[in-house]
This record gives sequence, C-alpha cells and structure tokens, in this order.
Amino acid sequence: MPPRNRPRPDRSPVPVPRPFSVALPPWLTHALRAQRGPVPWNAVVRGALAAGPLLLAAVLVGQESVGVMAALGAMLAGINDRPGSRRTAVHRIGVPGLAGAAGLVVGTYAGEGLGAVPLTLILTVLGLLAGAVSAVGPVSSGAGTQLLVAAAIGAGMPLPEPGWQRALFFLAGAGWLIVLRLVLPTPGALAHDFRFDGERVAVADVYDAIAELLAAAGGEQAGARRAALTAALDHAQDALAGPRLRRYASSSAERRLRAQYAAALPLAEAATALAWAGDALPARTAEGPRRLAVAVRTGEPCGPLPAPARSVPGLRALDDALLHAAETFDRGGKKPGSRHIDGKNAADKHGAALHGDTGTGTNPLDRGARQTAHKGPRLRPFRAKPLLRTVTGAGGREYGFRVALCYGASAAVAQALHHVHWYWLPATAVFLVKPDLGPLVSRVLNRAAGTVLGALVFAGFAAVLPRPEGLMALVAISGALIPVATRHFAAQTAVVTVLVLALVMVGGEPEASWSRIGETLLACAIVLIVGHLPAPGQRGGNVKARLTSATDAAHAYLTHVLSGADDRAARWALRREAYRKLAEARAAIDRAAAELPTLARHTEGTDEVAATLERLVDTTTACAVHLDDTGRLTPRHTERLATLLDELVEQRERAGLADPPADLLSA
Repeated sequence: MPPRNRPRPDRSPVPVPRPFSVALPPWLTHALRAQRGPVPWNAVVRGALAAGPLLLAAVLVGQESVGVMAALGAMLAGINDRPGSRRTAVHRIGVPGLAGAAGLVVGTYAGEGLGAVPLTLILTVLGLLAGAVSAVGPVSSGAGTQLLVAAAIGAGMPLPEPGWQRALFFLAGAGWLIVLRLVLPTPGALAHDFRFDGERVAVADVYDAIAELLAAAGGEQAGARRAALTAALDHAQDALAGPRLRRYASSSAERRLRAQYAAALPLAEAATALAWAGDALPARTAEGPRRLAVAVRTGEPCGPLPAPARSVPGLRALDDALLHAAETFDRGGKKPGSRHIDGKNAADKHGAALHGDTGTGTNPLDRGARQTAHKGPRLRPFRAKPLLRTVTGAGGREYGFRVALCYGASAAVAQALHHVHWYWLPATAVFLVKPDLGPLVSRVLNRAAGTVLGALVFAGFAAVLPRPEGLMALVAISGALIPVATRHFAAQTAVVTVLVLALVMVGGEPEASWSRIGETLLACAIVLIVGHLPAPGQRGGNVKARLTSATDAAHAYLTHVLSGADDRAARWALRREAYRKLAEARAAIDRAAAELPTLARHTEGTDEVAATLERLVDTTTACAVHLDDTGRLTPRHTERLATLLDELVEQRERAGLADPPADLLSA
C-alpha cells in the first residue's frame, strides 16, 4: 500500500518566464539611432536642382570634368544645407565651400609637383590644422572636412583643368545651392515676409517651448522641456544673428522679429524659475505663450492674453513678461499701444503700466528688451584670442592629432597601393574621424554598411541605365535624397556613394563599385586602429574643454546675478551663453559615453558635472527672478547654491577636471 502521509502536489502558480531581452551596448544602440521629423521638401527640391542640372549643363557643352567638379561642390554643400534661416544658410554653406576651394588648390598643385612622401607630409600637416580648427564649432568642422576632402580629390583625381579653375567650378557648385536657398520660397513663406521665414519659425518655436515648460512644471518632464527650450533659443539666436552687411536690423520686419525674440527672454527666464520651484501650474499659465507663438507664425496681433495669478515671484515675473510681450506684439500689429490682457489682473496691470512699472521704456525689463532687440542676440563678437585658445586647447590638439594621423596614414597606404582612385581612402577617413558625427565605432559601422549598400545599388542601376542620361538622373535623384538621408549616417553614406560613383562614370572613369567598397573597409580599419592608439596628452580633451567653457560661462552668469546689476540685456545674454555652452558640453558627453569602454572610460563622471552645472544655472535663474521681486534671496536659494557648489568641486575632482574658479566657490 502507498503511504498515507505522502506530500501533496504543489499547486501554486507556475511563474511565466519573461520574454528574452538583450540590453545592447551604447556603441551599438547609437549606430541604430536615427533622427525623426517631417520631410524637408524645400531642401529636397533644392537638392534635385543642384548637382544634377549643373552636370547636365556641363555635359551639353562637352565639359564633363567641369560638371563633375561643380556637382561635387553642390553635393558637399547639400550635406550642410540644414533647416534654418537664409542668412544662416549662407554662412553654413559658404564658409565650408570656400575651405573646399582652398583645399582643391593646395591638393592639386601639391599632387602635381611633389612625390608620394612629401605629398603625404603636406596632407598630414593640413589634417592637423583642419582638425584643430574643427574644434571651434559646427561650421568650422564642416569647413575642415571640406578642406581635407577637396585636398585629397585635388591631389588624386586626374582632371585636365588647373587647380585654380577646379576651385572656381567647385565654388560655383556651392554658390548655386546658396542661390537656390536664397531664391526658392519655403512652404508658407509667401503669405508673409519672404525674407524671414526661417527666423519666424525659430522665434515661434521658442514661445511654444516656453509653453511646454510651463505645462510640465512640477512633473517628471520639466528637465527635458527646459533642455528643449534651450535648443529652441539656440536655434532662434543663430537664425537672427547670421552674417549681415549691417550691424543693426535694416527693415521693419527684422526689427519686429528681433523684438519678439527679445520679449521671449524674460518669459523663458520666468518659466525656468517656475520649473525650478517644482510646483505644478494651472493650465491657464501656458496659454499666453501659445497664443504668442501663433501670433509670430501668422503675423497677426496676439489678442487678449490670460493673466496668471501673481502669488509668487515667478508668476509675477511671468505676468510682467506677458504684458511686455503683448505690448511688443501690438506695436507691430494693427492696434499700437493697446494692452491686450484679460483675466482678473487686467485692471492691476493697466494701473502698473500707468505708474511706470511695466511697458513704459524706463523699467529694467523694457530697457533690456530694447537693447537686445537693437544690438542683436549675441553676447559678444567673435575675437581672435578666444578662437586661438580653442584651437590650441586640449580639444583642438586631441582632434587635430587624430585627424592628422588618420588622414596621413590613409594617404600613405593609398599611394603605396597605386590605386587609380587612391584619393577615396583619405577622403573616407576624414568623414570617419569626425567626432560630431557620432562615436567612433558607430561611425565605422554606419560608413561600412552605407558604402556596401550604395555600391550595390549603383552597380544594379549602372547595368541597366543609359549613359550618360541615366547617370545624370541618378545624380539628381541622389541630390534630392541627401536632405532626408542626413538623419542617419549610414543612409547619408549610401546616397553619397551612389552620387559619387555616378559622377566618376560621367567623368570618363570605369565603373568602380567594388573598389569603392574595398577602399572604404580599409579606411574603416585604419581609423579604428588609430582611434584607439594611446595619444599624447589627456584623452577626452574635447569633452573636458567644453565642460571648462561651460563652467566659466556659469560662473560669469552667477557673478552677474549676485552682484545686483540691473542690466537685463547683459543678464539674458550671459544666461543664454551659459545654457548654450552646457548644451554643447552635454552633446559631447553623450557622444563620448557611447564609445567603446576603452575610450568611454576617459570621460567617466563628466555627465555628473554637467548635470550639476545645469542645476546651478537653473538655480541662478531662480535667484535672478527672486532678486528682481524682493531684492534679497531666501535661505532656500542660498543653501541650494552652496550645496551645488560643493557638489561641483567633488564631482570635478572625481572626473579629473581642474578646480573651478576660486571666486565661483566664494560666491
């Protein structure tokens, strides 16, 4: 018989295994990440009308080599054709175009008159200079890239024209795209002022970002919304501060946009202070900035604005800023002088305006807005000394060394292989070594995948398309796809590969898809090896240099606020500078964190420093708003400042950074 006390079966619920998931490393997730957004149809049209028509015109007159050079200039210019104002586009496209023309001249004459060894040395020195200059900013980086790519093409591409003619045709291609950017309207631009469509959109986005920050106050998304506001202000600042023939605004439309941008600065300041306080706000609070955003886009008066309750300093600052913005918009509308404020505080606001508290031109807020609108959004003009300090600093030295080594090594290997298209190898290495395109391994993976895909696609088309008509159509289609493909490095590489291979065949060279793949894979191997070699000096120099610059900007802003100075224009400019430097440092830190562990370890702890600096600048903004209202700081403000400064010292020490300025610690 079986035993009477045998154990009962376990009838508890059986745990269901969770789906198997793998956490991908940062260097791989970055390679798979792509930007999102609407298709820039205006840029697509410009791309279709740039390289293709230039090549067609040259082929019709029997000057294929001229068309190839002009199409190359238009193609590289199309990579820099990003959303923004027309004035900014001239600078963003024109400066790299000039650098590319200079590179063609140097490369052509050096390639004709020098042997392999001295030519490699010249290209290496050029890479050192261009790499160091690229540390200054995005436009300088684009200029350095085009300089080196054009120098390699000039030295290795067999064309009948002399160097100066190549440079002129290259410039003509870039200039043609600039002409298209200036002449062709963007959607909706003809309804208002044709010249300032990009500026108008950028300023309207600022007011939308302010409204989103106010709506997110007291929630988990407040930090992300504050970062989005910083990005919108940076974009608007660049759009309004592009290159100009005159220092001051020369038209009523531009003056109105500048005034609307200046009116957004106190609103952004008040919104940041309210988000710092951490209290949720009524939905009515964000309605005013949203109506102002609509007014910027439509060009109509803003109408009545909901007045928030004036219960705390941040809300009082927001209320005053809304009144000032309403008067600023109305001066450019149909009813100058009217005060469009509704709600329970309308009578109080009207009385305050009559007594000179707001909107009369004598208070600090109005004076600061007028000065900002008159002089422009920039804090100070670019000077040679700070520029030279950036080029020769840690970031410039590190980047210059890497570019020179990769560029020189790839040029030497390419010439040793005696390949007919040897210039492809150093030109590819230039794009691979650019840190602003992403982490090193991410760049290599995307470049290899994009080249293989582009070469295979082109080989298929080349087998069936008529020549040269089909190749020229392929160039035009590829030019139209570049503005969309720039959202992912692999897609951009595939499109550019198709375009370049088509240009090579139109220029009389044989089909070169397979050699293009081989050259790219070899360049990837060179850059991977050089990128992980021990370097003289300190690794992570670019990140640490940008963090130092952000610390200096935060120090200048905090010192100005605590000094009690009543210059609002200077305060807003210092605040903008601090947040801009922090955004640049944060972007560099995020890229460095996605490198392989052997490289990422050199910047460990820098993200904590950046986060503390962001909180310090937010707290400084809250202090500024509170000082405007009461003339003194609360214990909460002073204790928060002291805590953040102590944390900053400890975190900088752990990250291997120099101590912050002594007067910052004593603030």
